[in-house]
Amino acid sequence: MSERPGDMSERPEGLSGRLGNVSERPGDMSEQTESRGALLRVSGLSKHFRGLVAVAGVGFAVEEGTVHGLIGPNGAGKTTLFNLISGLVPADEGAIVFGGREIVRLPVHARAGLGIARTFQNIRMFEDMSVLETVAAGAHARLSAPVWHCLFDLPRYRAEERAVAVEALELLEFVGLAGRAGERAGDLAYGEQRRLEIARGLASRPRLMLLDEPAAGMNPHETADLARLLRRVRERGVTLLLVEHDMGFVMELCDQLTVLNFGRRIAGGAPAEVRTDPAVIEAYLGKKAAARLAARGAKP
Repeated sequence: MSERPGDMSERPEGLSGRLGNVSERPGDMSEQTESRGALLRVSGLSKHFRGLVAVAGVGFAVEEGTVHGLIGPNGAGKTTLFNLISGLVPADEGAIVFGGREIVRLPVHARAGLGIARTFQNIRMFEDMSVLETVAAGAHARLSAPVWHCLFDLPRYRAEERAVAVEALELLEFVGLAGRAGERAGDLAYGEQRRLEIARGLASRPRLMLLDEPAAGMNPHETADLARLLRRVRERGVTLLLVEHDMGFVMELCDQLTVLNFGRRIAGGAPAEVRTDPAVIEAYLGKKAAARLAARGAKP
C-alpha cells in the first residue's frame, strides 16, 4: 500500500493489476451524475485560473454512507475540485448539490454549517493549542450562545463549553488520542496529527468529510491503521470523499472511484471496474505503455 504514482511508471503490470473497463466514455461522463442516494452531486463544474483550465465540466455523484475516492495523476485537478466543493475557491460554471440543496454560491462557513468538513494535504492546526482544545475548536461553528455570553462567561456559554469538552474527549478516544488530550498539538507525531485532524472534523458533526491525501507521508503500518479508522468513521454515518495517491489504500477502502486527468473526468465506477480501464492506464503511464498492456491482453 505504499506505492505512489511515481512508482507506477516503473511497473506498468502492477498498475494494470490495480487500476477497468467501464461502459462510460470520457465525453459522456460529465452528464452521468444522477443517483437516487446521492448526498453530493456535482454537475458541469469548471474552474479557470487565467489561461489554465484546472477543472473542466466535471460531474459525479457521491452516495450517502460510502467512501468515494478521487484519483488521477499529479496536476489532474483533484485538490482544486475539493476547494470548489468546500467553497475555498469559487466555481466559474456548474452546480454543486448537497443534501438536495444547491450550494455552489454559498460561502465556506455556510457549507460547513450544512455538514461539510475537510482536512488538508498539508496539516493545518494551531500548534500551541492543546490536543483537546484543537478538537473542541471544530465544534464551535455549531454552538448557539451569543458572543456576549462568552465575554461575560454566562451559564449558557459554560454549559455549551462543558458539553463540547465531553464530546471532544469522546472523539479523542475514538481516534486513539485520549491519553494525549492535555499535550500540545504541535508535539504529536505526524500520523497522530492526521488523526487529530479527523477528530476535529468530526467535532462539527459532518454528513460529508473531504480528506485530501490523508495517507500521504505515512508508513504501511500507519496507513493500515488509518484505513481501519476511516471505516469506523463511515460506520458513524459520515460519508467520505477522499483524494489519495496510494492505490493500494484507495482500492481497499473505497466503494466508488472518480478519475480525473487534465481537469476532466475520464472514468468512474467501482475499483474493480476502474483499475484496468484503458483511459486510466494511459493517464498514469502514457499511450505507449497502455498500448503494450493492451497488446498483451493485461488482466486485473
